[in-house]
Amino acid sequence: MEFLTEGIKLITWQDLIMYGVGFLLIYLAIEKEFEPALLLPMGFGAILVNLPLSGAINQTMAGIGEVTGIVEWLFNIGIEASEALPLLLFIGIGAMIDFGPLLSNPKMFLFGAAAQFGIFFALSLATVLGFELRDAASIGIIGAADGPTSILVSQVLGSKYVGAIAVAAYSYMALVPIVQPMAIKLVTTKKERQIKMHYNPKGVSRKARIFFPILVTMVAGLVAPMSVSLVGFLMFGNLIRESGVLGNLTETASNELANLITLLLGITISFSMRAEAFVNIETLLIMGIGLVAFVFDTIGGVVFAKILNLFTRKKINPMIGAAGISAFPMSARVVQKMGLKEDPSNHLLMFAVGANVSGQIGSVVAGGVILNLIQQFL
Repeated sequence: MEFLTEGIKLITWQDLIMYGVGFLLIYLAIEKEFEPALLLPMGFGAILVNLPLSGAINQTMAGIGEVTGIVEWLFNIGIEASEALPLLLFIGIGAMIDFGPLLSNPKMFLFGAAAQFGIFFALSLATVLGFELRDAASIGIIGAADGPTSILVSQVLGSKYVGAIAVAAYSYMALVPIVQPMAIKLVTTKKERQIKMHYNPKGVSRKARIFFPILVTMVAGLVAPMSVSLVGFLMFGNLIRESGVLGNLTETASNELANLITLLLGITISFSMRAEAFVNIETLLIMGIGLVAFVFDTIGGVVFAKILNLFTRKKINPMIGAAGISAFPMSARVVQKMGLKEDPSNHLLMFAVGANVSGQIGSVVAGGVILNLIQQFL
């Protein structure tokens, strides 16, 4: 009967911490509804892979030999070997996004670029704190509040901290409604937050909508070749949507495909949350630097809008700049809610949506740029 208690005897204090992390993520997913589609599978997976002698990861068993664990197999096939899971998710995301508000107001493209400032600031900070360049670059991407891009970049660069980076990225995506208002108020005055903007949408032709994803893919691929898979899959999903002839595929990509990949990605990434790799001081540093990156991305977009106001007659509400991060559509909703709170007659949603979808493009291009740059030094 000793084999029945063998697992209990093998539990370490690091395992207990990971059980706590798992329960915390599940609690946040269910009680607080923070990114439940991802945090719940990640939380359960963190418990699954940290059970002693867990059959979810590869084990060598006496008399049997090597036994393949499903979670480790999924990680090896879907993330480590091909990055297939995060890339396939981009097809679903692209099929959900309407770039119309951005195309009708191209100025919003600028905010998708400006709001990536925190990525490069955090990269520099992580390097100063002693992280290797590949790890520092992976940590910096957390600032984009884009989980799939964070996972993809950290995996391609071979970072040792994929699990911590994924948890940080998705946690801060979930905390957008809490963190962003504080960051915005830190660098704006009440008067600035009350600036009214009148939305006069220009018509966007069907041809423009179709050519846009093709053009973005080609430009991004020429400027940052490593971004082709990131941008290309996102834009492919959008092309399916805008073609107007693939309604069933659009529906499948934005619902069934996105939901299935999200489910698999959440529990698969938990393989990198094993206690021996996760419970260390570096994980705490990554969470802290990730928060700095996220805050500075928000501030970068807001400050850029304030600088533009120095040179334009038509003033931009600087809160729009904060929506330039990749957390779509949460960040746009935060800006809209803050705008209505400052002035109930001020509707900023469509401007914020334009900046927000630009941020989605900006984050994947930034990921590709970082991959290209870092590969020059490695």
